[in-house]
Amino acid sequence: MKTTICATFMAALMSTAAFADDIKPGVVYDFGGRNDRSFNEAAFNGAEMFKERTGINYRDFEIQNPSQREQALRNFARRGLDPIITIGFAQAAALEKVAKEFPETRFAIVDSVVDLPNVRSIVFREEQGSYLVGMLAAMATETDTISFVGGMDIPLIRKFACGYKQGAHAVNPDIEIIENMTGTTGAAWTDPVKGGELARSQFARDSDVVFHAAGATGMGVLQAAADEGKLGIGVDSNQNHLHPGQVLTSMVKAVDVAVDTALEDARTDQWSNGVQVMGLAEDGVSWALDEHNQDLISEDMKTAVDAAKQDIISGKIEVHDYMVDNTCPF
Repeated sequence: MKTTICATFMAALMSTAAFADDIKPGVVYDFGGRNDRSFNEAAFNGAEMFKERTGINYRDFEIQNPSQREQALRNFARRGLDPIITIGFAQAAALEKVAKEFPETRFAIVDSVVDLPNVRSIVFREEQGSYLVGMLAAMATETDTISFVGGMDIPLIRKFACGYKQGAHAVNPDIEIIENMTGTTGAAWTDPVKGGELARSQFARDSDVVFHAAGATGMGVLQAAADEGKLGIGVDSNQNHLHPGQVLTSMVKAVDVAVDTALEDARTDQWSNGVQVMGLAEDGVSWALDEHNQDLISEDMKTAVDAAKQDIISGKIEVHDYMVDNTCPF
């Protein structure tokens, strides 16, 4: 009996060791870097979760200019890293080129679709999570005016804005919603000063709740809200702790889970390519409730958004996806 147990234990160790020898992960972040407290940091947290659980280290790289996207992916592939996870829609063109050059290497991209046989594309139903925080904003406002600050003006960020507006209008059809984008280049993700300026201009027009989907630029939005006694709404990561009592909630995307799952699937030979869609039903998006914002969320508010979540999952509520036709009827 002892011999059997020992043999089983040794086999498990050997299996784990074999997995560890076979995987050399790499992560390529986009503008804002691993410490943006938002989108990239969520990916970093996922890689760290994997490392802590398995003991397998990973290489990562923070993009400083657009030309580095392709360079970083190619350098990682040449060094035998596999899988390589690339973060952000802007990486798609570089990934498509490099993945064709290294057909035996497994790649994944978060927030875009690259249709190649060695690529896993992970996309989220941001409109669904944004709908829920839009409801919360409409229930929290005292001025019947709320607002949105986006980063780079692209369809993906318009998708956040549209879901937010639909959710707010579901609560109050007459609510006013102010919307601004930070810019049209990658610099729009890394300008907290501009984010704060936009938020303050919205507050001057009576907005008292602002939702940002702007990466590191959003740090300025949340700071401005805290400074002026307004409410901010975080994005991607749970940002409630940044200004306790001044962040109404955060629209969380499970980028950490997506990255951790991709690495684990590679480690255990469960890897699959194709498109992976993560919405409310898959726990891919959510709204954050914790000790930092619990006093801001009443039981009525929680009940309303929980009911809406179930109605979205069941199909009773259909949230408009801006990416389908690049229009927003709200």
